[in-house]
Amino acid sequence: MSGTPFYRLPRRGYHPYTPSVAMTRAIELTDRQLADYRSEGFVVIENLVSDSQLRALQERLREYTHGGRSHERITVQTEPRVTRGELSVADPGDAIRKIDGLVESDDLFLALGRHPNVVSVLSRILGPDLKMFRNAVLLKPPEVGSAKGMHQDSPYWPIRPMELCSCWFAIDEATTENGCMGVIAGAHRDGALPHVHVTDDYVIPPQHYADAARTLVPMPAGAGLFFHSLLPHATEPNRSARWRRAIALSYMSARFTHTDPGGGPVYFPIAGATYPGCVR
Repeated sequence: MSGTPFYRLPRRGYHPYTPSVAMTRAIELTDRQLADYRSEGFVVIENLVSDSQLRALQERLREYTHGGRSHERITVQTEPRVTRGELSVADPGDAIRKIDGLVESDDLFLALGRHPNVVSVLSRILGPDLKMFRNAVLLKPPEVGSAKGMHQDSPYWPIRPMELCSCWFAIDEATTENGCMGVIAGAHRDGALPHVHVTDDYVIPPQHYADAARTLVPMPAGAGLFFHSLLPHATEPNRSARWRRAIALSYMSARFTHTDPGGGPVYFPIAGATYPGCVR
């Protein structure tokens, strides 16, 4: 696996920020953290939720994958190799790759999507008026979860400017063995890069980024990787015996616009106001 672990990144001695969960006030992004986000395209914040909230999220997600909880209001995607019959699993839940729509349909995930710590960090990055562009649980079952190739998010999305921010929240510990995030620090400043369709993916061709510069970002459960929508990022397959579950919570300023002249869909409100001529 290529890349340098996050905690060993040599250029500036990066370290994850670890505010106390005992704080009664919402986490506030410092000037230094904001400068790191602007220059490198990401910042890691640990202890975004309490231990009890984290356990509840873990248990609730297990109910969706293995406990028979209704899928009526969500969208579930299985591993393509399982769908094609190239790989078999012992339980159907072990084949789930992605779940969309939990913030809109589940009270625990709604509380996460609107959590004061998450909203506080986002407000410093995007401003006080926030809408959710999308949310997706991303699962890598043990020795089943496949890679997600190097890509940027904004080339997928019809929102301008290309300055959305996602919180990649680790529901389980994300390690170099089970498929933690890998990023090309600072490359968001290069703008939108070409993408091509390959089997099961949409990726940046390798000649357009320096894979040797990839930084791996292992994180404990309960941490969030806040990253710019033009930051190139990828995850490796899960080669371990442990689950790696995360949820990507993607946000935009309510002052951003949809490229469709009709204004696009009505997006999920998070904080602040809606503005005429902007995303609804």
